[in-house]
Amino acid sequence: MANAGIQLLGFVLSFFGFIGLIASTIMAEWKLSSYAGDNIITAQAMYEGLWKSCVSQSTGQIQCKVYDSLLQLTGMVQGTRGLMVGAILLAGIAILVAMVGMKCTTCLAEDQEQKRKVALTGGIVIIIAGLCALVGTSWYGNRIAKEFYDPFTPTNSRYEFGKALFVGWGSACLTIIGGAFLCCNCSSKGSGKSSRYPPNHSAAPAGRDYV
Repeated sequence: MANAGIQLLGFVLSFFGFIGLIASTIMAEWKLSSYAGDNIITAQAMYEGLWKSCVSQSTGQIQCKVYDSLLQLTGMVQGTRGLMVGAILLAGIAILVAMVGMKCTTCLAEDQEQKRKVALTGGIVIIIAGLCALVGTSWYGNRIAKEFYDPFTPTNSRYEFGKALFVGWGSACLTIIGGAFLCCNCSSKGSGKSSRYPPNHSAAPAGRDYV
């Protein structure tokens, strides 16, 4: 049977990864204005996210603007939005499914084989959700790096990795590891099938012959 401790650890890691994916998606600091190079004006800092862009003044005042049109966004932002939202939905559903299949819950307690399959399904979907988030954050980060090292990009238009990217990378890794723990503890060994049939006994013990 699955080790309940490792299974619980996988569930906890997946849950914290799920929370991190939500936080990363709603954060505005996916990319920050770069201060590398000469003649950089530091009176204000600009940063952009998946849903809005913000400008922070040196006085501490922050002004944010939500993107007006979805169709005006670049394909990178639209694709990353879809991957992150999809990862959140998949992870949320998978966590509920995995909860049903965990040994520490009473659901499906009368059918351990079905309970094992439910936990395995939840773990696989959690891994898929983590991969979606990892692809989305890596895609966004790769575009930032390419534009930063592009010699045709103006110095004052270069951006660097924001906090949301690091939160997204860490959360995606937590989700994948948690889903792997849920899957690797769902082996079918020791399922108790060998005890289904009782051992055969002789119909009658060897007795004495009576005349």
